[in-house]
Amino acid sequence: MEKFIETIKLQPPPAVLFALEPLRAISDYVAGVVGPIGSLPRGDGHPVIVFPGLAASGAATADMRGRLQQLGYEIYDWEQGFNNWPDAEFDLRLERLGTHLQRIQARHGCAVSLIGWSLGGIYARELAKKFPDLVRQVITLATPFTDKPDSTHAGWLLTLMNGGASPVGDALLERLRADPPVPSTSIYSQTDGVVAWQGCLGTESPRHRNIEVNGVSHMGMVHHPEVLRVVADLLVRPC
Repeated sequence: MEKFIETIKLQPPPAVLFALEPLRAISDYVAGVVGPIGSLPRGDGHPVIVFPGLAASGAATADMRGRLQQLGYEIYDWEQGFNNWPDAEFDLRLERLGTHLQRIQARHGCAVSLIGWSLGGIYARELAKKFPDLVRQVITLATPFTDKPDSTHAGWLLTLMNGGASPVGDALLERLRADPPVPSTSIYSQTDGVVAWQGCLGTESPRHRNIEVNGVSHMGMVHHPEVLRVVADLLVRPC
């Protein structure tokens, strides 16, 4: 019998939130720039890789990477240019990311934390499943890993980049929903204007946590001071 995957079948966020995303993202960026980091816990120097969101490159996460570096971490970009959904090449990209991860782990001699924003969180989670011995923890920012792209305002772009077909079938969705075998945290906002926040929630367990940040936009996730505070608190905890 054919196996059907029950999806959450969420709707994209209200149009007004989507329309306000650019203005709110600017506000989140300014809040991050003026927000002090002196009160945040200092890191232990372990390596961290940051993955950008859909159609973004490392330039979009440079602000967060710079702040985390100031806290004492060894910070790395994912070094794959602009992020897209490679469909049939999904596992091939994971192999390339795995090579990058292996080099960083070998360089420092310790496990690596992975931070993924939006689509970047999908790659971070899957990479941790493939190389769990190399990963300390996974932190996702507004990553909808429990539902299909049509519950986001970015779904049309993913479909367009995939030749007009949805890039996420039932089998892949089932795979993406599974939590990595390492500590993982999903940071989400109910005022996200791009993805349905409910699709960012995993099942709470000793290994997985969901943490809400109030009033943060989707595009502002990598800038907002409250997000940085949560990330800093997670990174400093022993795993």
